[in-house]
Amino acid sequence: MDPSRAKNFIPPSDDNTPIGTLSPASAIAQSFTNVMMESVIADLNSSIDAPFEPAPAPMIKKDQIADLEEVPHGILRQAKKLDDYEFPVHRLKKKLTSENKIPLIIVACGSFSPITYLHLRMFEMAMDSINEETRFEVIGGYYSPVSDHYRKQGLAKSTHRVRMCELACERTSSWLMVDAWESLQHEYTRTAQVLDHFNEEINIKRGGVETPTGEKIGVKIMLLAGGDLIESFGEPNVWKDEDLHHILGNYGCLIVERTGSDVRSFLLSHDIMYEHRRNIMVVKQLIYNDISSTKIRLFIRRNMSVQYLLPNSVIRYIQEHRLYKGSEPVKQVMGSKE
Repeated sequence: MDPSRAKNFIPPSDDNTPIGTLSPASAIAQSFTNVMMESVIADLNSSIDAPFEPAPAPMIKKDQIADLEEVPHGILRQAKKLDDYEFPVHRLKKKLTSENKIPLIIVACGSFSPITYLHLRMFEMAMDSINEETRFEVIGGYYSPVSDHYRKQGLAKSTHRVRMCELACERTSSWLMVDAWESLQHEYTRTAQVLDHFNEEINIKRGGVETPTGEKIGVKIMLLAGGDLIESFGEPNVWKDEDLHHILGNYGCLIVERTGSDVRSFLLSHDIMYEHRRNIMVVKQLIYNDISSTKIRLFIRRNMSVQYLLPNSVIRYIQEHRLYKGSEPVKQVMGSKE
């Protein structure tokens, strides 16, 4: 067969240029390449000789969170003055997913000095128990740090504690928020008053939450607490009886069991708690976690590692602001279950 008849046959070039010599077309291409290379080399040399000028940093407004590695860009900080306070609702569900569910908001009050992974886990454990055992639908969860007027050893300034709670929540959770109202008060605020504040903001000012049918219904509010806090209900001169009736009767309590605490026996023995037992839910810890803020502060003072005990963003904040370097009474450090 004649190869010139094949479909893929490429006829030989008529260029009789000897081997090793460029054709006119190739010579033009090579010349253009040489010119471009010379230009690139010249640019490189000039950039090496020029002084280094770093790229300008992105502009961040003062009301935005600067540590973007840990917190989404644009999340507003909580107010530092009561006059500037706004109730946070950016993660609050606007509508129930089921008309057969009862809307619920969970509130944790405490010092959070600092917030730990146990404080975060308490909400998740409560959520699991609620979904498994009740007809509630959780529409939001809040941390409410105490004010500076809560006299206690090891208590960092409220602005620091609120900020650490923000750092812990905003990256690690999709439904938890921090409310600074209690921390901004000019005097110590009782837990009953804090729950009244949440009722005012959610049910009175906002009319509750919308159901799938479009109507609005009231939201139940419950206090989230550890077993050690509940045991303090029985200590004399710590809680007023009227406050306990108000908290347990009008709102309710989610009690997370902690190592060494027998919550059910205490419920049976405490008259007020037994009276309101149907408004109390005990949350079982399937994996016991004994992290406490008191022990964290002790580790920091002893220059020991607190890695994996609290979020990295909180650890970095503590280091940057040199928190928890002062001394505390030994009995409080070793005996506290905070």
